[in-house]
Amino acid sequence: MTAPDAHILIVDDDERIRSLLGKFLRKSGYMVSLARDAAQARRLLAGLEFDLIVLDVMMPGEDGLALTRDLRRRIDTPILLLTAKGETEDRIAGLESGADDYLPKPFEPRELLLRIAAILRRVPVVEMTQPKFLTLGALRYDTEKGELWQGDQPLRLTGTEAALMRRLASSRGQPVSRAELVEDLGRGTGDEGENSERAIDVQITRLRRKIETDPREPRYIQTVRGTGYMLVVD
Repeated sequence: MTAPDAHILIVDDDERIRSLLGKFLRKSGYMVSLARDAAQARRLLAGLEFDLIVLDVMMPGEDGLALTRDLRRRIDTPILLLTAKGETEDRIAGLESGADDYLPKPFEPRELLLRIAAILRRVPVVEMTQPKFLTLGALRYDTEKGELWQGDQPLRLTGTEAALMRRLASSRGQPVSRAELVEDLGRGTGDEGENSERAIDVQITRLRRKIETDPREPRYIQTVRGTGYMLVVD
C-alpha cells in the first residue's frame, strides 16, 4: 500500500499535537482524519474505514489501551500507540492490548513516518469499501474520478470545488470543520485565518448551487452549527 492510498485516523486529546501530526502526514501524502477522544473516534470508525489508527494512550475518559482492546474485538485495523510512557512494561501493555506498534513521546516525525510505512507494508491490500458512486438526488458523484454527473452529462467543477467535494465525500455523514477544510485546500481559497474560513463558506455556497434543488435549504451539503459542513447522500 502506498501513501496516497492510505487513510489514517489520529486520535489525541492534545489539539496542538493532533493538528501538527495531521499537517505532517498530509504533507507526506496520506489522507488524514482527526479525533479528539475515544467517543469521536468511534463515530468516525462507524462511518468510515481506515488503514491505520494512530492513538494516544493517555486520554481523559476512555484511554488508548481500553479503546484498543475494545476495537480489537471488532476490527483488525492496525493501531500505532503514542504515549509519554516509555518503560518496558508500558510497551508490553500496549502490545498486549492488541496494538501493532508502540512509539514513546517525544519522537521525531520521521520516525513516526517510518513506523507507519512499515506497518502498512505488512497489511494485505484489500478492496476499499468506498462506493464508486454516491447519489445526491438526480446527481451522482464518482468517488474515484472526483466527477459530478447529471445523467450522462458531467457537471463542471472548478479545481477548488472538486477538491472540496472530494474531501467532504471522504468523510460523508461526518462533520468536517472549517479549519480542516482550510488546511486541506485553503491555499487556493484565500488568505490565512478567518479570511480562509470565509472563503470556504463562499466555495460551499457555489457548490450548493450546482448540487442542491434549493441552495437556501440544503439537503446534501449541510451546515453543522459551530463545526463546519457535512455531506449527506441518499
